[in-house]
Amino acid sequence: MTNNFKKNQLLQAKVEDLTHEGMGVAKIEGFPFFIEGVLPQEEIEFKVIKTGKTYGFGKFVQIIKSSPDRVEMMDDLGRQTGTLTLQHLSYPAQLAFKQKVVKDAFERIGHFKDLTIQPTLGMEEPWGYRNKAQIPVRMVKGQLETGFYRKNSHDLIPVEDYHIQDPAIDQAILIVRDLLRKYHISAYDERSHKGCIRHLIIRKGHYSDQLMVILVTRAKKIPQIEDLIQEMIDKIPHLVSIIQNINPAKTNVIMGKETYCLWGQEYFEDQMLDMTFRISPQSFYQINTSQAERLYQLAIEAADFDGSETVLDAYCGIGTLSLAIAKHVKSVYAMELVVEAVKMAEQNAEINQINNVHFEAGSAEDWLARWNQEEIHFDVVTVDPPRKGLDGHFIDNLMTQDPVKIVYISCNPSTQARDCQLLAQAGYQIESIQPVDLFPFTNHVETIALIQRVKP
Repeated sequence: MTNNFKKNQLLQAKVEDLTHEGMGVAKIEGFPFFIEGVLPQEEIEFKVIKTGKTYGFGKFVQIIKSSPDRVEMMDDLGRQTGTLTLQHLSYPAQLAFKQKVVKDAFERIGHFKDLTIQPTLGMEEPWGYRNKAQIPVRMVKGQLETGFYRKNSHDLIPVEDYHIQDPAIDQAILIVRDLLRKYHISAYDERSHKGCIRHLIIRKGHYSDQLMVILVTRAKKIPQIEDLIQEMIDKIPHLVSIIQNINPAKTNVIMGKETYCLWGQEYFEDQMLDMTFRISPQSFYQINTSQAERLYQLAIEAADFDGSETVLDAYCGIGTLSLAIAKHVKSVYAMELVVEAVKMAEQNAEINQINNVHFEAGSAEDWLARWNQEEIHFDVVTVDPPRKGLDGHFIDNLMTQDPVKIVYISCNPSTQARDCQLLAQAGYQIESIQPVDLFPFTNHVETIALIQRVKP
């Protein structure tokens, strides 16, 4: 495999595969090129952008022979910003791609062979599903704009229709944008670290329609804030909360540590699995409510509770899964690192009149170690960790528990596969793996793994 290619050279090749990020892979004399926007089995012409010793990147110029899975793109801005990575791939083919991503991760990283991955469960209508938007606010050509950054840059591309967000969220973004322009409230400038509004966050209840607006600012003072608040109240339907979050740091992290309620409630409410949940500004709540309901229901079905179990629910957030499980078991112990989320979880238990869940704030590994010392035994464990997966100390303490079943929900098949291999080495085996599509038109996928202790 030799790199004899030059920048801007035009080449022709057949696309062989897609990476887990959705980029096409084409090889010339064994040398791989990664090319955005192309699909397996397509014959393409592309231009060399960059090459290294073992691989290169290309930009496709034209498709000579198209894939039967190719569909017309909804919006080229979604390609430029990376918000609609797979929009050129038919939805059934997206679901098959995500099934393959999970299978590849478990084979390559987890070293599991001949493992059956169930077909990905998709949506009947895969547009307009997001219940949350985090939108940068910047000056573009002398005018305050909202939109998304161009991929691999901090150049803002103005966007008005995001396609995968709830249309009411898109409408609210434009209303706030126009009001910021009207009252000459400045957008944040990263280079000078000046300006007022850094980000606009909109959160919406899928079933309740309640809407929360969060203004992320550089400093506490917002010019003409009373007038701005009143016009938002007048113009944004179903608005229940206006929040200010202050982030004075020079950072890419969106939200800061200080949060104030400017008007209305300090939370909004939504329903999931026939329960009502209060959701605070920084609390985690799955961005696709209807698919999250399917995800959690499948997790409960996989656990196959008989009502006698004591269950551990790690990384519990505001208690959505914990409280759903509590209806089927004797008791639930749950922990979450974010203190604010635990307070919400306790409120949600009270609202739904569920009293057999014990919530604690702190790391999963620390609380599991403590409960081990207190000799609290868990029959079933459910985990839904962040993308980095399970902490090593948590896995060690989990093996001390020796639960009969582990239900592992993940947004990252790679770390899930790694962790499942560690559990396999400790005497567990995978019974089933079910991908669920919570993020249509992107390369992301959620996965439920049922892991069971091997009988001695």
